[in-house]
Amino acid sequence: MTKIPAIFALCIFAALFSLSVKAEDGSGDVIEALSKVLPGMPEGQMYYDPVSGMTYWTNGVYFKQGDTVLTANSAVVNPKTGNVQADGDVRIESGDELWVGDHIDYNFNTHRMSSEQFRTGTAPIFAGGSQLTGFIQRQRGATNVITATNAFVTTDDVSNPEYRVRASRIVIIPGKTVQMWNAVFYLGRTPIFYFPYYERNLGQHVNNFTVTPGYRSRFGAEMLATYNWYLGDVADGRIHADYRSNRGPGFGPDVNLHLGQWGEAEVKYYYLHDYKPNYSTNGLPSFGNIPENRQRFYLGWQATPETNLNVKALINYQSDPLILHDYFPSEYTENPQPNTFFEANKYWDNWSLDALTTPRVDSFYSQIERLPDVQLTGFRQQVFDTPVYYDSQSSIGAYRAYAGPTSLTNYLFDANDGFYTNSGARFDTFHQFTLPWTFFNWLNVTPRVGGRFTYYNQDGNDVSNNLYREVFNTGIGFSFKASQLWADATNAFLQIDGLRHIIEPSANYVFVPDPSVPPAQLPQFDGALPSLMLQPVDFPDYNDIDSIDTMNVIRFGLRNVLQTKRDGQLQDLVNWNMLLDWRLDPKPGQSSLNDLYSQFSFRPRTWLTLESQVRYDIDGGNLNMAFHQITFTPNNRWSWGVGHWYLRAGDWGNGTWDESDYLTSTLFYRLDDNWGLRAQHNFDFTTGRLQSQFYTIYRDMRSWTAELTFHVENDVNQSVDYSIAFQLSLKASPSTAVGADAVEPYHLVGE
Repeated sequence: MTKIPAIFALCIFAALFSLSVKAEDGSGDVIEALSKVLPGMPEGQMYYDPVSGMTYWTNGVYFKQGDTVLTANSAVVNPKTGNVQADGDVRIESGDELWVGDHIDYNFNTHRMSSEQFRTGTAPIFAGGSQLTGFIQRQRGATNVITATNAFVTTDDVSNPEYRVRASRIVIIPGKTVQMWNAVFYLGRTPIFYFPYYERNLGQHVNNFTVTPGYRSRFGAEMLATYNWYLGDVADGRIHADYRSNRGPGFGPDVNLHLGQWGEAEVKYYYLHDYKPNYSTNGLPSFGNIPENRQRFYLGWQATPETNLNVKALINYQSDPLILHDYFPSEYTENPQPNTFFEANKYWDNWSLDALTTPRVDSFYSQIERLPDVQLTGFRQQVFDTPVYYDSQSSIGAYRAYAGPTSLTNYLFDANDGFYTNSGARFDTFHQFTLPWTFFNWLNVTPRVGGRFTYYNQDGNDVSNNLYREVFNTGIGFSFKASQLWADATNAFLQIDGLRHIIEPSANYVFVPDPSVPPAQLPQFDGALPSLMLQPVDFPDYNDIDSIDTMNVIRFGLRNVLQTKRDGQLQDLVNWNMLLDWRLDPKPGQSSLNDLYSQFSFRPRTWLTLESQVRYDIDGGNLNMAFHQITFTPNNRWSWGVGHWYLRAGDWGNGTWDESDYLTSTLFYRLDDNWGLRAQHNFDFTTGRLQSQFYTIYRDMRSWTAELTFHVENDVNQSVDYSIAFQLSLKASPSTAVGADAVEPYHLVGE
């Protein structure tokens, strides 16, 4: 063997090696001493044997071809075949996969690899074994397969995993699955279970079990089991198998379908054989019409099968109105009366066509059936070459109105209390012209005029019930935006680095004379609903078609924003919006001024946020609604959110409200790397009750995550409900996603 200068040898090798490799993919390839890549390493040496054409690398070598990188202490390279025999701390990275061994043969041309001992993995799945052979990159027209013997699979990313599945033979399809024969699950050194055949997905989505044992005073001892499964990119889901000692068994699947062009679908079904379906239900006596066989079915689907065409479907079936309240409190809190509908939307540059159907699935809810309701919307568009703009909205539909039971008590003791109230067809068309102007290069003035015609056919054949209504509307809007910049403004306490103030005043006048038919004589298929926010006054934003009445109002608006730079990014220091309606011709029972509405946010530090929403009755001097929230997130060790919610009892905002006045608090605290605490409280000032309490202890056990939760629910007219639950899950597949316990705390107790 002849030793030649490193630079000369490197040039010869690069020329020879590049010929064989670049002929494969034409990309630039790198081969050099590892010390060139990682400074501080011993200086690498390369020897070239002109007789055999082989090159020998010592003291560290670095190879790169495409997205494949090989490093080793030493290597023998055949430039003609692209084969590398690497020894000592060999690492091969290909995409997001990593292969490690003491001796690995790898071919950069064919991507075939063999090794006596190996480790590999892409979090959260890791594997190791002996006598490995196969391809680590997909060959054209072939399936990547790697086989090994005496191998194991684990999600514990340490050299000596606490748990693993060991098999006599495994087959790895990189990035997809690992298949194992004669597999044994070990916990430490103890064999726990034998699998003749075992298969597991690679990557983030791996099949796993979650078991939540616990106790709830209303349900007794609980064992809630969930099997999470994944079928590649096609489907995934969960299978629930639960038992509650006082209430009985429950089970059902959740399936998520990934349909490509045809969108995403989610299907849920849950069945319970409830021993005591009417036990302490919302504080009512323990008898009524809740069946023993209780179930719910859910289907959600949305897709964009072609450009500018969206379709959605939602089906919610429940055997009784309290199944979500009793067994799915997170969903019930979010929406106690879920909808069922099918909707299709087609968009063009200036138009959209929408079709909506809302069939009645649950007989115990009040509902307006739309069978169907079709709407053509014309977006605001210029009329030829004139300064005038036009927009429109036209709809036609068939409707049936149903009233549900007048109360939950009536439903429990008379299942037929819900009844049909009205039906009919309606055609409605609205057209409007606007003329936007700008004066003085800053004042926006937008006069508008519009009209609406609506035809009602009630109860089919009786023409005497037909109604025609005309509505005229006009108005004018004023607005402008002004800003001031103070580039040199600084304040260390408020983290201010420059300051910009933006102010946007507006005034919008709307006039609607008396419609030809008053709302009281019309069927209320689209009537005004109770709202905590101020309703729109513009058309067509105001879309309660059947409740349109005379209006003579000016809506004043004021938006103030203070912005600064933090960490090089623009951030709102203050954002404050206010709205106030001045009724020039108030209706009977109305005051001249509507409620003042304020929405305010203040972020004095990046880790401190204050938010506020207020609705104040100026004439009556009443605070109708108030929501305030302050959030502290000073570091990754602790965070605390405190909120206050208030609603005044009485008639306002198109509705009648019960008083609500409560304080919420959510505190997270991480004691160290292994322990964490969480506490959540909800105190009701109206009744003087601590309505809800959650206390959770988190334990990180390296490979596992444990959660112990104690929950107390103290609802009105019910006995106090206590729950305690324990969850143990692999850290690689946690039972609760990060942050989910804050917004859906009931998951901590398996609900």
